[in-house]
Amino acid sequence: MNEFRNGSQAAGEGRPPAYPQTGVANTCRAFKEYEAMFRLTEADWLAGPVLDVAGGGSSFTAHLRGIGVEAYAADPFYAGVTEQVIAGAEKEIEVSSAKIAAAAGSFDWSFYGSPEQHRKLREESLQRFAEDFRSEGARERYVEAALPNLPFADNAFSLVVCSHFLFLYGDSFDEQFHRAAIDELIRVLKPGGQLRIYPLVTLKWEPIPYLPNLIDRVAEKAEAELIPTGLPFTPTPSSLLRLVKRG
Repeated sequence: MNEFRNGSQAAGEGRPPAYPQTGVANTCRAFKEYEAMFRLTEADWLAGPVLDVAGGGSSFTAHLRGIGVEAYAADPFYAGVTEQVIAGAEKEIEVSSAKIAAAAGSFDWSFYGSPEQHRKLREESLQRFAEDFRSEGARERYVEAALPNLPFADNAFSLVVCSHFLFLYGDSFDEQFHRAAIDELIRVLKPGGQLRIYPLVTLKWEPIPYLPNLIDRVAEKAEAELIPTGLPFTPTPSSLLRLVKRG
C-alpha cells in the first residue's frame, strides 16, 4: 500500500492559488476527455452497462448511447425543466472558462492546447449532451440522483466513472461522506467491474490525506491501484484511482 501511503502527488510549497468555486460545478466534458483522463479503451465501455456519476452536461453518456452502449448518468443537476438544465450547463461554461482563463498559467495545457480550445471542447460537449437530453426517454438514462444514494440495483454496471466531484470538493464533503460514496459505487458494480475516479486532489490542489484509509476500508471488496492519467491539467499533478470489484 506504499503508493497510497505516499500519495499520488507531493504537497510542496508554492502551490497555485485555490480554484474559486462556490457549490458543485456542472461541467460539460467531452467523450475524448473521459477517454483520456480515465485511460479507457474500447473494451472498457463495451463491457457495459456504464454509469457516469456527477456527469453534469458532459457528452460521455450521449456518445456511448450513440454507438450502442447501454449507458446512464446520475447527477442532482438533472432535476427540473429540460431547457433550464441545459441553460445551467451553458452558464457554467461561461463562468468556468473565465476562471480558467484568468489562471491559465497554473494549468497544464498539453492536452487542450489553450483556454480557447478548452472552451470549444466544452461547447461541443454541451451541444451533444443537449441533443440527447431533449430526446425521448432521456430521463430514463439521465437520472436525478446524488451520492451516497444511487437508485440502481446491486451489481448493475461493468464500468462506473466519477469525474471532478469526489475528492475535488474535499473541503465541502468529509471523509465519512467519501466512505459512504465509495461503498455505494462499489455496490452498483458487477463483480470484476471497475470504478475510476479522477482527480485525487482538492480545489486547493492538495492531496487527500485520508485516501489510504479509504483504500484500506474497501480492500476486501475491491482491488485498488493508482494509474497515470492521460489528461494532465490540474496545477498539482494527480493520478486516477481504479478500483476493481472482487468476485
